[in-house]
Amino acid sequence: MLTTPQRPRSDINLPNALTLGRIAAVPVFVVVLYFMDGAMARWVAFAIFLIASFTDWLDGHLARTWEQQSRFGAMLDPIADKLLVAAALLMLVADQTIAGIHVFAALIILSREVLVSGLREFLATLNVKVAVTTAAKWKTAIQMIAIGLLIAGPAITATMPWMTEAGVCLLWIAALLTLWTGTDYFRAAIHHASSDNGN
Repeated sequence: MLTTPQRPRSDINLPNALTLGRIAAVPVFVVVLYFMDGAMARWVAFAIFLIASFTDWLDGHLARTWEQQSRFGAMLDPIADKLLVAAALLMLVADQTIAGIHVFAALIILSREVLVSGLREFLATLNVKVAVTTAAKWKTAIQMIAIGLLIAGPAITATMPWMTEAGVCLLWIAALLTLWTGTDYFRAAIHHASSDNGN
C-alpha cells in the first residue's frame, strides 16, 4: 500500500515572519535615532517601535489561533523582545532622554533581562518552565508604554511637556515590577539547583 510522504513543517510562517521582522526593525530604529535629528527622527523611531511592539502581541496571538506554535518561534520571540527593549533603552540613555538617577531604572530593566535569560536557559536544561504571571504582563505593558513616551516626548515638549516626565515615572514603575517578577525565576532556579544537590 502506497503512502503519501508527509511534508516537513516549515518554521517560516506568518507569526515567525513577524518576529523576524521585529528583529530586523531594531537596527533601523537605532540608525534613525543615531543619524537623524529633530522631531522627525523621534516620530519615525516612535512609529517603528510602536509597530514592532504590536507585532510582539500579534505573532503570539496568531501562533496560538492558527496552531502554528513552534520551537523556533519560542526561541526567537524573547530574543526579539529583549533586543528591541535593550536597543531603545540604550539609545534613550545615549541621547540623554534618560539621564541622571533615572539611568538606574534602565539598568535594572536591562540587568533583569540578562539574569532572566540565564535562569531560563538553566531551567530549560531541567525541563522546568516558569509560567508568565499577570504582574509580568503588566510589567511588559508599562515598560513598552514608558519607552514609547520617552521616544516621542522630546518631539512635542512645547505642547505636551509632561510626556517625557510621565515616561520616566512609568519607567521606574516598570523597573520595580521587573525586580518583583524576576524573583519568580530566581526562586525557581535556587529551588531546583538545591534539589539537584540533594539539599
